[in-house]
Amino acid sequence: MEQLNITQIIIDTINTILGNLFSSIDNNLYFLLDDITFINSEILKDKYFENIFGTSASNGILLISNSLLLGIILYFAIKLLLSHIVYSQVEKPQNFLLKLIICGICMNFSYFLISEFLDIFSNISLAIRDLGENLFNKNVCFSELILDINNNIYINNSSLDIFSLDGLIKSVISFSLFSLVFSYSFRYVLIKVFILITPFAILSNSLVSTSWFFKSWFKNLFSLLFIQIIVSIILLILFSIDYSSSNLFNKFIYIGGLFLLIKANSFVREFLGGVSTDISQNVNNLKKIIR
Repeated sequence: MEQLNITQIIIDTINTILGNLFSSIDNNLYFLLDDITFINSEILKDKYFENIFGTSASNGILLISNSLLLGIILYFAIKLLLSHIVYSQVEKPQNFLLKLIICGICMNFSYFLISEFLDIFSNISLAIRDLGENLFNKNVCFSELILDINNNIYINNSSLDIFSLDGLIKSVISFSLFSLVFSYSFRYVLIKVFILITPFAILSNSLVSTSWFFKSWFKNLFSLLFIQIIVSIILLILFSIDYSSSNLFNKFIYIGGLFLLIKANSFVREFLGGVSTDISQNVNNLKKIIR
């Protein structure tokens, strides 16, 4: 009898500790996920970020890119001069100047252009989530979704039984959340990096030999932003499911949806190309480089 009491005490202690841990995760990380996943032009409105990017052509990265603009003119002039000596073919000067003028103007207005570009994806994902809000009378977001799931998996910390099927499902959901947070945090930082190099990417399109950089930059940034549209669609589907406590099938569908959110970047990368935000894959790639 005493041994049974000790076993029950250990089980209750584990359930209490994990219940507190899962509750802390739910109360903090899901709200963070909404902020780092659904990105708009607000990401630019940071004092230090604006100073780095440049508020005019005379400071920040815009100053460096405008200096490179003069360097490109000098480079083309030398290349054009040498073409007459070695009889090599170069781009027509009028075509080059036209592209350079267009790229120069776009480069100096890159802050405005990238803001509009970010808001396009934000508005599309917002429209999808607004559709879900009208259909289900709920905010289609991570924080609202976990509250809906918790109401069907366990009501409070005391009702969590880690050794039950619902408890195991809740464990998978909570620990998988860490992978989501790391993956989308990595994506958030990558988007900021690609935003910062926007002036250089636009300028690179002025030369045929460097236009590949602009294409690569655009493809990577497009795929990173497109992820939030895919995430909105996945959340819309997950909200359309009735998470009844008596319906085990729907609970496993939710776990499938969660793993789909984790692998969303992999699917987008295979479909559109672009950079990977999969933490495990990047760690494996780093190990290969070290070896």
